[in-house]
Amino acid sequence: MKTPKRLQPLLDEGLIDGVVRQLMSGKEATVYVVRCGDDVRCAKVYKEATQRSFRQAVDYTENRKVKNTRQARAMAKGTRFGRESQEAAWQSAEVDALYRLAAAGVRVPKPHNFHDGVLLMELVTDAHGDAAPRLNDVDFSAAEALSHHATLIGEVQRMLCAGVVHGDLSEFNILLGADGPVVIDLPQAVDAAGNNHAQRMLRRDVDNLRDFFGRFAPALQASRYGEEIWDLYQRGMLQPDTALSGRFERTARAVDLGGVLREIDDARAEEAARRLRLQTAT
Repeated sequence: MKTPKRLQPLLDEGLIDGVVRQLMSGKEATVYVVRCGDDVRCAKVYKEATQRSFRQAVDYTENRKVKNTRQARAMAKGTRFGRESQEAAWQSAEVDALYRLAAAGVRVPKPHNFHDGVLLMELVTDAHGDAAPRLNDVDFSAAEALSHHATLIGEVQRMLCAGVVHGDLSEFNILLGADGPVVIDLPQAVDAAGNNHAQRMLRRDVDNLRDFFGRFAPALQASRYGEEIWDLYQRGMLQPDTALSGRFERTARAVDLGGVLREIDDARAEEAARRLRLQTAT
């Protein structure tokens, strides 16, 4: 097929040798199958912000780092440079997450390069070597649903141990590869420790998995993996191989009122000492 304009720079740089076909077009990007030597990969071409239906919600972009204060000020003011910087940060978030998660052993497409708004990565294939389908296009037996659900809960667990929450995980952004499910579409991934919405997003991700696979294996509908995983994470007890039960009971802990009052008194004393030092210095 004719080389799309956005892929021409990769062809000129020798990063790809040709474009085979368009694979899909979604709310945030168009994906092409490309040739790289003897390998077949995919190239994700991000759409401009004005062409996308997906909006960069504040919940997702909270606490994302930018290169310098000039960019931060421009993004806050909404200038043209700020919008361009915000768009670049949105795209690089997926690249950073992919490299981070691949290094942690999470089942994601292997990233190869990021050039001029195009992400070059592994093409996930099925047992026949064709592009792998999304979960929403496949029907499962109860046993298959239980198996794939267990695999993906493990991936969510491994992602959180790497400090990442997908933020938009569902049957629409998981591929069924030849050797099992593969997680894709990560531009909205959030830092688990730095985003105040991370807990809610993780629970929503897990609930989406429960609801989808629960259609085929109704026993999953009663599971509470999201609460269990986050509770273990908060208590510093979550590891990639931590055994999960899918059960969770919130325990009411007695408030240490004396301890709270002592902390308040200590804070007051520190503030009084600080003010005294200031008065003495002047």
